Amino acid sequence: MQNVTTEVATPDRWDDAQHALTGGGDGKSCQCGWWTLTNAEWSATSVDDRRDRLQGEIDSGPPPGIIAYVDGEAAGWVRVGPRTAQARISRTRNIATATVEPFDDPHVWAVSCFVVRREHRGIGVTSALLDAAVAYARSSGARLVEAYPIDTAGTKHSTNELFLGTLTTFLAAGFTEVALRKPGRPLVALELNP
Repeated sequence: MQNVTTEVATPDRWDDAQHALTGGGDGKSCQCGWWTLTNAEWSATSVDDRRDRLQGEIDSGPPPGIIAYVDGEAAGWVRVGPRTAQARISRTRNIATATVEPFDDPHVWAVSCFVVRREHRGIGVTSALLDAAVAYARSSGARLVEAYPIDTAGTKHSTNELFLGTLTTFLAAGFTEVALRKPGRPLVALELNP
């Protein structure tokens, strides 16, 4: 059985973050910038710009994500942090109309993006990342964690579409469905004890 561990994305783990992000899917080109940029900003940036922005986030802290390791090799990534640091969330209409949480509350965090390298899929990396993200949010003073997964029940989705995570993964981690943003796209939340 493979050993899955997690660590917050600190500057000394930059190469690991890049290895995790570049193993399949859109992680290599996105550089986990989608949720931090507006549409105009996204259109104006290159992959190199987004990589530099992510490195700047990691260098300046607090860490914007968690890296998963399988037997010591960087295998996956999840973005987690205050919604206030993820500009696109408040600008996404189906999220803005579904949430009951104020967008200026820094204690409301979001789990917004997963990347798992192809060779490590199907062994629980996403679940380990989500558990670590919740623990990190809790230890950082978050009162609630929100997410925007895909409900895969009865439908087929490409791997790239699943960067938001799946509803079943979030439900298994204790999240509850708060609203339906649109068919197959729930909003889920987990209240954290202070």
